[in-house]
Amino acid sequence: MTLPLLTGRRPAVVTIDLHRGHLDPAVATMPLPAEAAARVTKANAEFLHEVRRREVPVVHVVTSYRSVAEIASNPWWAAVADTDASRAGVLRHQLPGSPGLELMPEVYDEDYDLVVTGKKRYDCFAATDLDHVLRSRSLDTLLLTGVNTNSCVLATTVAANTRDYAPVVVEDCVDTMDRQAHEAALTVIRQAFGWVAPAGEVLEAL
Repeated sequence: MTLPLLTGRRPAVVTIDLHRGHLDPAVATMPLPAEAAARVTKANAEFLHEVRRREVPVVHVVTSYRSVAEIASNPWWAAVADTDASRAGVLRHQLPGSPGLELMPEVYDEDYDLVVTGKKRYDCFAATDLDHVLRSRSLDTLLLTGVNTNSCVLATTVAANTRDYAPVVVEDCVDTMDRQAHEAALTVIRQAFGWVAPAGEVLEAL
């Protein structure tokens, strides 16, 4: 579906897990391939620079846990931990004191951006104050970027749709550890939940 002009809408960028735990190969507990991590970090940095120039709000949502038990209470995560699954490191991911909790410096402007912490499941709305942050500012259109396309990005797009936000996934600003699932996730989104468009088209629509 063609991306409509966003004139008259109240958009915000919502980034999903653009933290060192996925994107910094030196410390990541569930890393993207190094080339993909560098590519998606650069694409987000460039896109966010442009949206800030247009005075579009930027909200970063960051996963963090209080303990291993909080992670392991998810039965599927507990089952795949320390196997050959892409999420094998899940029980060591985003724990207190981890450098992975830090946003990648290229994507974060502390004087402009808002940060929502404490995300604990794929859906950025679950157990966070993201909905309050958006509705208290009358924001109705979400320009979604981040990691992983086939889990957190997909789940958040579905959740945004069911809450009657207009979700737009910025195609070149999302990526995943599961390369074989990236395009499939975008296809699911296009067909049932929202728009998918490259950063240049999104910026033109603004």
